[in-house]
Parts: sequence; C-alpha cells; structure tokens
Amino acid sequence: MPLQGVDILALLDGAGACDQITRSTETQKNPAALMALMWHYATNGRGEKDMVMLPYKDRLLLFSRYLQQLIMESIGKELDLDGKVVCQGLSVYGNKGSTDQHAYVQQLREGVANFFVTFIEVLQDRTGASMQVEDGITSGDFLFGFYQGTRTALYEKGRESVTITVEKVDAATIGVLIALFERTVGLYASLVNINAYHQPGVEAGKKAAGTVISLQKAVVDLLKKKRQDLTALEIATELGTPDQAESVFTILRHLAANPDRGIMCSGYGNVEVIKFSLK
Repeated sequence: MPLQGVDILALLDGAGACDQITRSTETQKNPAALMALMWHYATNGRGEKDMVMLPYKDRLLLFSRYLQQLIMESIGKELDLDGKVVCQGLSVYGNKGSTDQHAYVQQLREGVANFFVTFIEVLQDRTGASMQVEDGITSGDFLFGFYQGTRTALYEKGRESVTITVEKVDAATIGVLIALFERTVGLYASLVNINAYHQPGVEAGKKAAGTVISLQKAVVDLLKKKRQDLTALEIATELGTPDQAESVFTILRHLAANPDRGIMCSGYGNVEVIKFSLK
C-alpha cells in the first residue's frame, strides 16, 4: 500500500475509529450490528440470497473483490459451533456501480430475485472541480443519477438493498469500510453460530495441491526410469494407484503443453489410449 501512495497511518486511524464505534453494545448505535442483522434478515440466516456489491466510485473497484474473499471465506462453513452440519455461506459478487449499469442490472431488476444489494454511495465527486458534460451537469451528477436510478428501479421490483454513504474516498474512509465489514462478519457469524476464523476448506485445498505436486514428481520420476511410451493408466498402475489414472492424465497433459517440461504426448482418444514419454 505505501508503494501505491496510500496513507497507511490515515487508513489505520479510520479503522481504529470504526473499531471503537462497532464495539457499542447498543444495536442502534452500532453500524456493524445493524448490517449483520440486515444480512440475517435478507438471507433468513441461511445464505438463501446472494449479496451484490455496487460501490459507486471507480476507486472502489477492488473493494467488491476484497469483500468476496472476506465474507465467503469467513462465513462459508460446513459445521456450526456445536458440530452440527449447517452448510452456511453468503455468496458475494459485484464490480462497481458505473460498470454494472450495463453489465447485470438488467437481470437484477427483471431476473431471478435471489439477491440483495449493498450500495456504497460517495458524496464527494473529487477534490477539485468536476468536468461538466452538460450545462450545469457534471460527470459526478450523472454517476449520482445512475445510483439513484438503479436503487429506485430495483425497489420498484421488490429487490431489497441497503446503502452505505460516505463523504469521500480517501485512506481513512477505506480503513473505516474495511473495519466495518470485518466486524460485521464476526457479528453475523455469532448470529448463525459458526466460527468465522476457522478455515478448514482453505486448508483442504492447500493439502490437495500438495498431493498433486507429489504425484507429479512420482510420475516424472517413473517416466525417467522407464524411458518408454506409457498411458496414464499404465503409469498410475505402475505407481500402485490405478484409481488415480485421471489425475495422472491431467498432470501429464499439463506438462506436455509446456515444451520446457520435456514430456511428449502421442495418440488420440481417452485416458487408456493416449501415451506419454520423456524426451
């Protein structure tokens, strides 16, 4: 962030201020508690609807993607705190409002009503004067119009939404928004009785990747030893794991597509016909 010119101290100040506010035990004075309750209401506490993020500011382009990681990684859990299978989750997608005007708002208004929207409205267009695109109308005015128009169009079709309004987008505001959503995730997790800070799915993916790498090494070592054309099934059988023939095939197909890996592929057909060898 410092390399991008972000004022880290201001960002931390914003996050710290939000942290203090969201520690309030009075729900009406705690924005994170209010948002967690809204998520619970909108999804019936079961992730029955997706969250669409629509920040109306180009500088918040990556914020939707950050929230996708934060929320889905934290809320997506198979078990609750009592060990009961609950398969909790809250799917998140979005880009930025100005782009999504022409991307998928059509479906949001007239398609499947399986979502709720979180708008982020930014009051200040820029620090200096805005360019006028019509007499007395700036580009910021048009963006504001897009936001209000989209919100109204969705409301007319019974689509639920919540709006977070900020004065401007600067380092302190980014810190506030990050802290707000992080605290909201923790409170929502408490409402649905899960551990937001436990990531067994992520760990499983890492372990599975390690298994693939180990298998790849074994496959290459075998080809070095045999020095002959072999099918993926034959290689898997030689390794004592015939049930992994498909995995062996996908590994070899990947290696063969990269000339520097030294793997050659010959023949056409399925996993039992195509042969692989070492150059």
